Amino acid sequence: MSKVSKMFKSSSSSGSSTSSRSKHRPRTGPSPQEAIHKLRDTEEMLTKKQDYLERKIEQEVLTAKKNGLRNKRAALQALKRKKRFEQQLTQIDGTLSTIEFQREALENAHTNTEVLKNMGFAAKAIKGVHQNMDLDKIDSLMQDITEQQEVAREICDAISQPFGETFDEDELLAELAELEQEELESSMKNMGRLPSVPTSKLPSTQPSHRHHASSKKKVEDDDDMHRLAAWAT
Repeated sequence: MSKVSKMFKSSSSSGSSTSSRSKHRPRTGPSPQEAIHKLRDTEEMLTKKQDYLERKIEQEVLTAKKNGLRNKRAALQALKRKKRFEQQLTQIDGTLSTIEFQREALENAHTNTEVLKNMGFAAKAIKGVHQNMDLDKIDSLMQDITEQQEVAREICDAISQPFGETFDEDELLAELAELEQEELESSMKNMGRLPSVPTSKLPSTQPSHRHHASSKKKVEDDDDMHRLAAWAT
């Protein structure tokens, strides 16, 4: 038996033994958080590889330009390396897109799982609360509340009614309007009654003063006449 066959035989036997052990021991997969963390680490590693390849491409372009006229063979080798780096860069771009899509799908699935878990927890809580409620008791309680509200309303109406004599408010307003009309008519009559003009001639103080002055002057004239007569005789 060759060494290769022995190697495959030993590997198959070890694989069967490990498979038998795995049957007896259940294997649990990674949690969503662990898988998301691994994918992010992979994205970070590939991003660094992208930066490295971009720098290498720039270096090879500079090498090709430098040796374009002096060493054509070296320039061609630099361009070949640049092409390989570009191919690797394109492959990494596709890998990053796939990993990003897988990570987003896993994050959405984990979010949906947590949402459904919380919704189920809330549904169980609501169910537990409703189990302690009796619909018949609720209906009876609402009827009691309605009856008590009606009783309270009747009590308020009874308390708010005035005691003693009651008067018709419309009648009182009509009487008040009549009194206001009478007062208005009386005011109009007083305003229309003007004082009469006196017909007799009012006495004047100025003529009496003139009469007194003329009497005084006549007495003085008489005295003068007496003195003149006495002087003549």
